[in-house]
Amino acid sequence: MYIRKLLTKHTLQVINHLKLSRNKSTNAFDKHKWKSVVGLEIHAQISSESKLFSAAGTKFDAVVNSQVALFDAAIPGTLPRINEKCVEAAILTALVLGCNLNTESSFDRKHYFYADMPAGYQITQQFHPLAEKGQITFHVIDQNIKNLPYSKTSLIKQIQLEQDSGRTIYDDFSKNSLIDLNRAGTGLMELVFEPDLCNGLEASALVKELLLIFERIKTCSGRMEEGALRVDANVSITDSDKLGTRTEIKNLGSIRAVQLAVDYEIFRQLNLIKEGKEVVNETRGWDSITNKTISMRDKEVLQDYRFMPEPNLLPLNLNKFDIKKLQTNIPELPTVTRNNIMSKYGFNIRKTTTLMNEPVLLSMFFDIMNNDSLRNPSRVWNVLTIEFLTELNKRSIEPKQSEIPSSVIGEVVDLLDNNTVNLVHARKVIAKIFDEKNKSPSQIVIENNWEQISNIEEIEKLCKEVMLEYPKAVKDYRRGKLQAIKFLISHIAKKTNERANLALASKKLEEFLKND
Repeated sequence: MYIRKLLTKHTLQVINHLKLSRNKSTNAFDKHKWKSVVGLEIHAQISSESKLFSAAGTKFDAVVNSQVALFDAAIPGTLPRINEKCVEAAILTALVLGCNLNTESSFDRKHYFYADMPAGYQITQQFHPLAEKGQITFHVIDQNIKNLPYSKTSLIKQIQLEQDSGRTIYDDFSKNSLIDLNRAGTGLMELVFEPDLCNGLEASALVKELLLIFERIKTCSGRMEEGALRVDANVSITDSDKLGTRTEIKNLGSIRAVQLAVDYEIFRQLNLIKEGKEVVNETRGWDSITNKTISMRDKEVLQDYRFMPEPNLLPLNLNKFDIKKLQTNIPELPTVTRNNIMSKYGFNIRKTTTLMNEPVLLSMFFDIMNNDSLRNPSRVWNVLTIEFLTELNKRSIEPKQSEIPSSVIGEVVDLLDNNTVNLVHARKVIAKIFDEKNKSPSQIVIENNWEQISNIEEIEKLCKEVMLEYPKAVKDYRRGKLQAIKFLISHIAKKTNERANLALASKKLEEFLKND
């Protein structure tokens, strides 16, 4: 796949904005020879009440340095003790992703110094991880509807358990670096993927699917805004079967950042090659203000982490865990739900994915349809994913924060289905239910006089009125300017405060224009 074909609409806008330079001396450069290679490393915080090796809490918004055990602060003489709930969460994740579990795995010390890692090392599973060789299959869907969706599978090299670090907070007022160890020692699952992706859209699609899986199996909250899931992306370009020099983009904290950062880095590297320069093996960060990756440190000199076996932990033996029970309790996974929706409701993959990417709306969809199976599923989809979601976005409310019950949205759907209101006023009803939560949609319609006018006699009267008021439009239509009917319909809408059933009005108006 050539790089030019990998662009998304938004990425093109970013690249055009950057105005990448061109060097006329490199006319021999053939962009079609180059392809991009992307591999992800994803760090997922394990949903657990206590940390991986201590009993300290893991509450996200707790008071600074209030969730810290002596071990987390690296006090001499303290020892790690494995949290079996964290191990079970990692096993369940590995099972769902089709990995091979290693009956025996072990822990290593990875030495490097950060102020927020007081021990000077991280306990991880670099060499003998908990699980290996899995895969995840996902759908890649561009916003541009001209680009057909396709399915992609990425292979998982390994899943390993490790500690999270603390946080360094830079205080502009005191010009000091402050350390919060609340996160230090929180259990992480690191999922290392093979370099088998091609661009930012595929990378972001993989992360979306993984978030859906975590939402089902409850092993990670997936709240990227809280740092519960962080992505490192390894990016390179090559004109052969060998991998090119890669750069690593660290700590991408949103799906949008994953897509934009990967695509930017592909084009940055392509531009370097075009100018006759070399790509440097380095670690880069993502600047969401300038939409650029920025250099953090080079990797030309291999960092010596001085790995050593963790002396205070025995090898992890999975025989002591009830793996069959974990396997039996695996819930319905997104792939199954996706296929069921497409089969039962006739949605295509684009509509199905749009719905599934918002688990709260998906749950509301099922509630609404299960409450009355005769409802039009496409109308329910439209109301939820377009009208309701638009109103949530206007109010800066996340779907999971919404207090509007699915029964209320179901009533709005019914008002549309039985022609009590049209779409214009259904939108007004949806806006009102946020501010008047004690009122039903039907009450709101009656109080505001928003009922749709569908009475045939009243519609006929309106049609005759606008024909008398605008004789020129009538003449234009009868002379062959068929677009003139839209002008007349717009005035019917205006006369009725957009309450008229315009489909019925259009039909009647057309009859009158042809018969008179």
